[in-house]
Amino acid sequence: MRMICGFLILRYSPTLSEMTAEVLQVLIEVITNREEKITSKESVNNEDELFATQEVEREISFRTECGLYYSYYKQMLQAPTLVQGFHGLIYDNKTESMRTINLLQRMNIYQEVFLSILYRVLPIQKYLEPVYFYIYTLFGLQAIYVTALYVTSWLLSGTWLSGLLAALWYVANRIDTTRVEFTIPLRENWALPFFAIQIAAVTYFLRPNLQPLSERRTLLAIFISTFLFSLTWQFNQFMMLMQALVLFILDSLDMLPAVKATWLYGIQIASLLLVCILQFFNSMILGSLLISFNLSVLIARKLQKNLKTGSFLNRIGKLLLHLFIVLCLTLFLNNIIKKILNLRSDEHIFKFLKAKFGFGATRDFDANLYLCEEAFGLLPLNTFERLSDTLLFYAYIFVLSITVIAALIVAFHNLSDSTNQQSMGKTGKCTVDLKPETAYNLIHTILFGFLALSTMRMKYLWTSHMCVFASFGLCSPEIWELLLKSVHLYNPKRIYIMRYSVPILILLYLCYKFWPGMMDELSELREFYDPDTVELMNWIKSNTPRKAVFAGSMQLLAGVKLCTGRTLTNHPHYEDNSLRERTRAVYQIYAKRSPEEVHALLRSFGTDYVILEDSICYERRHHRGCRLRDLLDVANGHTMDGPGENDPDLKPADHPRFCEEIKRNLPSYVAHFTRVFQNKTFHVYKLSRNK
Repeated sequence: MRMICGFLILRYSPTLSEMTAEVLQVLIEVITNREEKITSKESVNNEDELFATQEVEREISFRTECGLYYSYYKQMLQAPTLVQGFHGLIYDNKTESMRTINLLQRMNIYQEVFLSILYRVLPIQKYLEPVYFYIYTLFGLQAIYVTALYVTSWLLSGTWLSGLLAALWYVANRIDTTRVEFTIPLRENWALPFFAIQIAAVTYFLRPNLQPLSERRTLLAIFISTFLFSLTWQFNQFMMLMQALVLFILDSLDMLPAVKATWLYGIQIASLLLVCILQFFNSMILGSLLISFNLSVLIARKLQKNLKTGSFLNRIGKLLLHLFIVLCLTLFLNNIIKKILNLRSDEHIFKFLKAKFGFGATRDFDANLYLCEEAFGLLPLNTFERLSDTLLFYAYIFVLSITVIAALIVAFHNLSDSTNQQSMGKTGKCTVDLKPETAYNLIHTILFGFLALSTMRMKYLWTSHMCVFASFGLCSPEIWELLLKSVHLYNPKRIYIMRYSVPILILLYLCYKFWPGMMDELSELREFYDPDTVELMNWIKSNTPRKAVFAGSMQLLAGVKLCTGRTLTNHPHYEDNSLRERTRAVYQIYAKRSPEEVHALLRSFGTDYVILEDSICYERRHHRGCRLRDLLDVANGHTMDGPGENDPDLKPADHPRFCEEIKRNLPSYVAHFTRVFQNKTFHVYKLSRNK
């Protein structure tokens, strides 16, 4: 435009009046200024769009439930005031459509609340973005985690060299000891550092002859760490139930003082009850097996006051009766509490466990959803290959074998006492070779080992403690003394040489073989790349109302909540019976159902848009029988697709698979669903509001 006006001035200036020339000159200046403003505005818009895209790319890296948890941290930061932020969490109507829920009651998100308050209070907003503050806090917790492992190993062995070896083993085996690298907001990444602190405190507490002041301080540390562990992870009760079983075994075998076991039982109960209060009396906590078991142990002990007296066979008989009483009382109390509270939140876990351990096949959708996930399967054998490469597994088996033999000898001696007096005397003698804190960590690692072998996701509890236990044994004078005495090579100098030379050689080997690779990984920058999901999230933000309700897979909807703030029909936090029923209903989009049925189900939850994923509709990641569409078919009583056998009572469906048939744009589907977005991965349909 400027060129045209300039050309007119030059071409016709002899014939134009001065006024006309001046007017054209002013016009040129106005147009020039306007074009500069437009260019500047477009540049700003492009920068805003680029920043928004980068933000989405960062947020979708928090996959599945991680994105859901982080969304509440983001929600608290975006609230005008902290009071309004709290109110939004307590009266939330966007996480589950057509329902107002208390998120602080339902989920373990107090850590997000605390972190958001800290970020708002501290003067760091100008220097650190919220996402990095969140990430750095989690990484800082992992440093505390490693420190707690270091301290535990040092307490057990009596030398800092053991702690150093445990920490280096943890880092060298990080593929099997932690998931923090790729699932940062996961609840276990918050909880396990506090659990490690608790184990270190319990290890110190079980030492004999502690001063009263040290004992009280240690009990306080155990209570605080147990409380924080319970507050940050919904599965805390199952981990602490394993710990309670450890205490029960050691107490029954007279391998630790009964008074100290009672203190630890009480701390577990008190911590859970305090968490229950903070979570607005969450019924799942009150109905936990841990509370029922601990109460049963304390009651049974009162009923059998002379449990630790008598001959060997008499003691065995009393222990079996004690075990039977505790088991019956636990089941009785747990059933009574669940009936009173009408509790069904954790029933899917017991269905899963029943099917997993061979107590009958199940067609239950929720149980099969867990059974078909690799994380809930058996521990893969290649795990031991990786652990062996760092020499951890060999060292662990070596130490475990010696301590198990020592524990069996001590247990036999304790049970062979004929009177309580003799029992106390011999216990003092025998536990010199197997101290209470050593016995505790031994049974702890054995029980958590069985848990990890049966369920791969729980390996992180075992492998981290494996580092502690193996390093302690290699640096422990008691372990080397037992070994050298058994082969008639006992000598104090040999013990000194072995307990320091072997760990140092392993440390040198680890530094030589793994340190360069670790440094390379630290220097490597990786980028999360998922353009289809970014495109979907940007489209939702730009083209749908803020109050629109979205249906789809649990994993994807967590990202929708985080990136767009839209309302969801369902989400990945599966510890609620009504939510599980709702999820099964929404997932009928991948089953063989009619468009009318699917539309009615989705509209019953107020759905405006439904997102279909080709990766689920045409899934190939799982084998036949474990694909999501197969789980739905079996639960609906329909035969599965593809070659293979079906149960004889399964029938062919009356309708084709919804997620496939809807793409054909047949009139019966178009009447209820209109496609409004699609790319290579996702298809979004808007639901009609007609009944």
